[in-house]
Amino acid sequence: MTTADIPLLLERQLLLQLGDRLKRLRKGQRLGTVELASRAGITRNTLRAIESGDPAPSMGTYLRVMSILGVGGDLALLAGDSFQPAPAGSAAARSRRAAPVVEVRICADQARHQLQDLQSLALHEEAVRLVKADPALVRQAQDTVQRWLATGDTRSASLWHEWADILKTGTWRKALGRSRHAQQLRQASPLVTILPQAARQGILQQVAELKKGLTLGNPPEELP
Repeated sequence: MTTADIPLLLERQLLLQLGDRLKRLRKGQRLGTVELASRAGITRNTLRAIESGDPAPSMGTYLRVMSILGVGGDLALLAGDSFQPAPAGSAAARSRRAAPVVEVRICADQARHQLQDLQSLALHEEAVRLVKADPALVRQAQDTVQRWLATGDTRSASLWHEWADILKTGTWRKALGRSRHAQQLRQASPLVTILPQAARQGILQQVAELKKGLTLGNPPEELP
């Protein structure tokens, strides 16, 4: 798979892994969230979003946090010329030696339930995108919650009542986080019921590919 073929789910997984890495680095350097956020000039909520792999913060915000933690060079490497094609007419361009191929193999850690969490998160992010565009889908999900509440199931009732409030207020971030409570909300969610079959299958297919592992890199150039 080339870098141009990266599926959306893999992009999300890469951000989640980056967030985990930054959180581990912060803790390893014994930096509190208040101190790191202050040094980066951001709020604690923004820092939490970054450590959760949230795509909402800008690239510049991620870079400020990375620089403070000492890994800004990772992005500097990508921004440099190291991986650019040799200039036309140069000795490197005329060389018949095959250019080095750099590949990265990525897969989620099934032992830590990363795939299940990623799948659930992706399904809900797609559902939220749809309900924001179509209020009728919100009403459909609200009807589902009321039917579930009418069953009298006390084990999930508190989560369903919370979903009723989320659907009413549009506070979607409550269910899109990586906390234990957000995971519980997704497990008791009415949102997945409004997803079209094609959208659901597309996400499940990407999860299946990630389960096997995906190799990213550019194919070697053919010599003339």
